[in-house]
Amino acid sequence: MSSSVLRLDDINITAVESLLARYGLALRRVADGESIPGSYWGDEEAGIIGHTVYARGDTPVHSLLHEACHLIVLPPERRAAVHTDATDSIEEEDATCYLQIVLAGALPGVGRARLMADMDAWGYSFRLGSTRAWFEQDAENARRWLLERGLLAPDGELPVAADATMRATS
Repeated sequence: MSSSVLRLDDINITAVESLLARYGLALRRVADGESIPGSYWGDEEAGIIGHTVYARGDTPVHSLLHEACHLIVLPPERRAAVHTDATDSIEEEDATCYLQIVLAGALPGVGRARLMADMDAWGYSFRLGSTRAWFEQDAENARRWLLERGLLAPDGELPVAADATMRATS
């Protein structure tokens, strides 16, 4: 695991809060040194409980986005019941990884390329050897899954904010 990945303290927290709010999610900042509620992996990894993503200043941005995307891909009735572990589904996990890369493009100072590099540095494992190779050459199923649920626009970008918010909160 790399200490050179972007952390929550490295980026604009207001931009993160705004992005999560598009999907009916809240970011709850945890004080430095405290345990992160709902964290599956512990340490500085983000946590999820219901509609809330928990993170500290040292939480990697890729972790925060990954956990947020676990909630985003769930239907609202399942999201409310989440505590720590969001899915057992390979399809949802793949969609989560794909969507976190797309969301990174909406955060100033992050972007898709940086997030993919951070995912590789942290140890995400894809059969083509890198996050970028998977995203560009092997993630069609994840892309299709997101398109079918309206979480991705046909051009591969995020849908307009009003549409995304309606789906996430209805």
